[in-house]
Amino acid sequence: MADERPISVRINLEFRSPRLAEIVAKAVELENLSYIRMRLEGSRVIAEASATTPMSLLHTVEDFLACVAVAEKAASAKPGAV
Repeated sequence: MADERPISVRINLEFRSPRLAEIVAKAVELENLSYIRMRLEGSRVIAEASATTPMSLLHTVEDFLACVAVAEKAASAKPGAV
């Protein structure tokens, strides 16, 4: 039987302001409720995920980072917005 201990990752994302970090975290929060645990620390979003297989964890992290990239781009699109 395969080893089913969870594989975990912690991702530290640094943004240019606490407000941008908050906007990005809120934007991706609903997408990742059961897959990614997030917390804010100033201008950082700290995300933690775990899965039972490396490929499952990879897919979770890829999806999360893609959503973060879109949220950051959208929040930064309007000059002076954040």
